[in-house]
Amino acid sequence: MPDPFLIIVVVALGLFIFMQFRTAKKRRNEAAELQEKMLPGTEIMTNYGLYGTIVSIDDENNIATIETTPGTVLRIHRQTILKAVEDEVVADEADVDEAELTSEENAIVEPVIEDTSAPEFGERVVETPKKSPRKSAKKDSE
Repeated sequence: MPDPFLIIVVVALGLFIFMQFRTAKKRRNEAAELQEKMLPGTEIMTNYGLYGTIVSIDDENNIATIETTPGTVLRIHRQTILKAVEDEVVADEADVDEAELTSEENAIVEPVIEDTSAPEFGERVVETPKKSPRKSAKKDSE
């Protein structure tokens, strides 16, 4: 009868190898999908957060030319393109209004209480200067 520890090690090793192949296949499919989307005119985001539109792609040298702002053209390595930017779906105004109304209806209104106690540690206090009696007496005498 084989050792149970050996069986567990072999099964764990087999599971590890299976997961590696599955992950590699998933990455290849994602890379192929990204390459299909990378055509001139596609809006992209790079690995370092730069947004732009693809102007041209040089497959031989792995260089992509992107336009970040009108008139600003950059040459980047093709592998720094992270993803194609999808247009954000704008919510209907009716949905937004309903959400605002619901949150306002459920809001708990607490009374505002003015605090007349001493300020807390680190709290900034602005004092208004008081008029000195000398200045007011000078104004009265003039």
